[in-house]
Amino acid sequence: MSAPTHRHEDAVARCFEAWNAAPEALPKAVAAAWTEDGRYTDPLADVRGHEGIAAVIAAAHEQFPGFAVRLSGAVDGHHDTARFSWELVHEADGSAPVAGSDVVTLDDEGRIRAVFGFLDRVPEGA
Repeated sequence: MSAPTHRHEDAVARCFEAWNAAPEALPKAVAAAWTEDGRYTDPLADVRGHEGIAAVIAAAHEQFPGFAVRLSGAVDGHHDTARFSWELVHEADGSAPVAGSDVVTLDDEGRIRAVFGFLDRVPEGA
């Protein structure tokens, strides 16, 4: 396992801030985390740019109201790349029906150029 730098951890923290942002704060949080031409790809989405990324996050909030994305384990990083695992946790009862792992690439300022997401656990029928 590589030793992540603050740059990796800060980028991942901004990513989670965007995923957990209230609707009115979402555009600013996405802009703080991603480059203008940033990309987000997972099994359900492949979008570029702040508007596309914000739309994916907003859709997840609509599908899973009352949930927040939480880091699961440590951030691992080297060079311009970091990887981490996460869970979608219900804030009232602590259940986590969705979990995944992401790999992110960063620009020189530590903003996310791309997220490549993998779903490790999803609810049946989803």
